[in-house]
Amino acid sequence: MDNVVTLAHGAGGKQTSELIDRVFKAHFANPDLTADDAAVLEVEKGRIAFTTDGFIVSPFEFNGGNIGKLSICGTVNDLSCMGAKPEYLTCSFVIEEGFPMDKLEEIAAAMEKTAKEAGVVIAAGDTKVAGKGQVDKIFITTTGIGRIMDCAHTSGAFAKPGDAVIVTGDVGRHGCTILVARDEYGIDADVSSDCAPLWANVKAMYDVTDDIHVIRDATRGGVGTVLYEIAGQSNVGIRLDQEKIPVDDAVRGVCGMLGLEPLYLACEGRLVIFAPKEKAEDIVAALRKCKNSENAAVIGEVTSENAGRVVMTTAIGAQTLLPQPTGELLPRIC
Repeated sequence: MDNVVTLAHGAGGKQTSELIDRVFKAHFANPDLTADDAAVLEVEKGRIAFTTDGFIVSPFEFNGGNIGKLSICGTVNDLSCMGAKPEYLTCSFVIEEGFPMDKLEEIAAAMEKTAKEAGVVIAAGDTKVAGKGQVDKIFITTTGIGRIMDCAHTSGAFAKPGDAVIVTGDVGRHGCTILVARDEYGIDADVSSDCAPLWANVKAMYDVTDDIHVIRDATRGGVGTVLYEIAGQSNVGIRLDQEKIPVDDAVRGVCGMLGLEPLYLACEGRLVIFAPKEKAEDIVAALRKCKNSENAAVIGEVTSENAGRVVMTTAIGAQTLLPQPTGELLPRIC
């Protein structure tokens, strides 16, 4: 078989079957994945969450993961933010002619491993091969379905004055990792992506309380952008305490050199949670017992003042308005 993906692999003939068998069936095989035109799934009565997302990260592999792992985590986490247990995923690949076959297998293997960790089934997929230069190496689109727990009712419009603002770990690591991986600034930093599936972390929170108002995945634009979105949706103000925001030392160093704010760098394994202050301690304690949220922390509170704005108390006690992000922060980070 060819060592690279060719146009013939996308033509629907023998080479397409060989590609599917060698790469995708080898890693995604399960009772729900068939050769028919659509997967047939059992659906129980109740509410479901349904989401889709495209992934075009550059570079497609980075310290802590690759585009395959990222595609599973991104969709699983979007479902989890709605209090939904991820159940099924579909995935669509657009692959550039000449893409190395061994790299495609690494991507599929990462997807297999991450889906297994998240407890989600890949039920259907599609593969297209684009001509040289028509696509940048590989793009993946995933769609997910999850079953929402009866006790879960979350939305960016549900934040209330008096809520605590919680993050599940240090911020900005994925965006910083991609920046360093591009090697455009000659920076050598020991930083890896926080990319991780977070359903278990969400379930752990609900095991201690169902009084959770907002859960959001801080991807493009990072925590800062998510906070502005929620402040606008709920028509509330948000006050942050700069000293309580967890930031990895390497991320802080890179941001210091380049004049970047870690709050605006993408995360791929961090959630922002709004819940009543009296529940915050229990939520943080539950999160700290889970993998990928050991450094969870309360970083601020919701107020009735400064509706639609985010204010930060600095290390010297001054209050400053966190600027709303505009323009392109970092291209192709997810």
